[in-house]
Amino acid sequence: MRGGVPRIAEAIAERLGVPMVVGQLIAGRGIGVEDAASFFSPSLKKSLPDPSIILDMDKAVSRIARALDAQEEIAIFGDYDVDGATSSAVLYRYLTALGAKVRIYIPDRMVEGYGPNTPALLGLRGAGVDLVITVDCGTLSFEPLKAAKDAGLDVIVVDHHKAEPALPEAVAVVNPNRLDDESDLGQLAAVGVAFMLAVALNRALRDAGYFKGDVREPNLLALLDIVALGTVCDVVPLVGVNRALVAQGLKVMAQRHNAGLTALADVGRVSEHPTCYHAGFVLGPRVNAGGRVGESYLGAQLLTSNDPMEARQIAEKLDRYNEERRAIEAEVLTAAMEQVEAAVGAAGSPDTVVVAAGEGWHAGVIGIVASRLKDKYGLPTFVMAIDGGEAKGSGRSISGVDMGAAVIEAAQRGLIIKGGGHAMAAGLTMAPDRIEEFTEFLRSLMRAPVEKAFERRALKVDGVVSLSGATADLVDQIDAVGPFGAGNPTPNFVIPEVDLLKADLVGQNHLRCIFKSKDGKSIKAMAFRQWDEALGQLLRTGIGRRFHIAGKLKKDTWAGAGKVEMTLEDVSLIGAP
Repeated sequence: MRGGVPRIAEAIAERLGVPMVVGQLIAGRGIGVEDAASFFSPSLKKSLPDPSIILDMDKAVSRIARALDAQEEIAIFGDYDVDGATSSAVLYRYLTALGAKVRIYIPDRMVEGYGPNTPALLGLRGAGVDLVITVDCGTLSFEPLKAAKDAGLDVIVVDHHKAEPALPEAVAVVNPNRLDDESDLGQLAAVGVAFMLAVALNRALRDAGYFKGDVREPNLLALLDIVALGTVCDVVPLVGVNRALVAQGLKVMAQRHNAGLTALADVGRVSEHPTCYHAGFVLGPRVNAGGRVGESYLGAQLLTSNDPMEARQIAEKLDRYNEERRAIEAEVLTAAMEQVEAAVGAAGSPDTVVVAAGEGWHAGVIGIVASRLKDKYGLPTFVMAIDGGEAKGSGRSISGVDMGAAVIEAAQRGLIIKGGGHAMAAGLTMAPDRIEEFTEFLRSLMRAPVEKAFERRALKVDGVVSLSGATADLVDQIDAVGPFGAGNPTPNFVIPEVDLLKADLVGQNHLRCIFKSKDGKSIKAMAFRQWDEALGQLLRTGIGRRFHIAGKLKKDTWAGAGKVEMTLEDVSLIGAP
């Protein structure tokens, strides 16, 4: 049971003037009475730190200010995922609002791979670009950045990935995860770092008297919808400044001022007030789809468009790419699962880590497949696409196991050609004939932290509620403790003693269940991707039997006002041997 000291929960509820369940949820997240107000009502004014505490921030600001004065052309070199697209869009929108000449360059995942590459940088220089700002990449791009410097091209790195002691040759490396950075802002997504750069630059320009005449100060708050999207989708902890950025950003997103996000919401049929769920599971995958199986630049193009018609066309194209991605992902996932099960058996589990690799697997979906396998086995996972003499890998980790640090150590030992990332996700390139050696290295390195993570693995429950008590009002009270995500998980509740009436297959591998209590109340419960798992087997064979059920409560938008449904996390069969 996840819960704080009852008297602390009571004190929080009394101080905030909220129901006891809200006090319990806040206390259960380790928040004390003094910090409860700032947690419950996150404010950027109170949470946003001085951007200059991040190393090299002032150097970056100074160089960009010079570029603005000299009317130099600036290129933003982004990554092809959501964090890269949103980071690119934030700086593009801010700089173009100042009248700067800016272009965005997003590399092709399949042709160029991740991060800055020498031909692209030299091409930008040849096209008249004087300053490149890399976003969500660049910290480990030693050779390309040296080539840029030799060609007279200035580069500013804006990133959040794990760094090595050595840094690339750049005007500034703005990365709170530099080993020498003491800002304590390492939990920012790249889009958060980009927003901090915009804040710092705006402050410097204001102090210098830049905003006068026809030059108006850009509206930084209007960028928060984009910041929220990137922060949620990069699965960084929603605590501290991240929590404030997302809370305020979702409010801005609800105003539907950004043509691209509005079109994306319409295509995804998001009609209610946007939440972290919508950002992470409806909008984000569509932005990602361009980089995975389509055209890498589309996500950034969508987020920077001010033309509703153009935005609608891009959003529809991304929606089609997302459907294509789903089909490709299903094929690769099936092949990867067959490979793992051939090694450990259908009911077995790999040793410490999961590693799967295959010829011809689409490199654009291996990250999602890694995430699926990570969820299935509860272990850090790498999936690799082999193409000729090169294997490109994408990894997803579990809480408490730092995957980015492991990849950097593997690179330092010469096990891989290159790689990097952060605690929960990483990417790499390596020779196929070293995959087995790399797997053994991961097993040795990760065994202790994985075992420790397993000790904390039990499902955390925030309370017990009767089926009649699972009301829309309760869901509203729960939602008041949001936004939920990494670092502030959506609460889980147990509903005891309910009878299973139905368990049907819905979509691809999902179960839709109907439970009923002794007093005649019923609830729909969804078990996603569980049809052929142990939980699904128990439910399919348990119709007519009584269960305790645990999961997340939400309003059932299909059933109309007042209806609540549950996303199942676990069940317990009453009377089972």
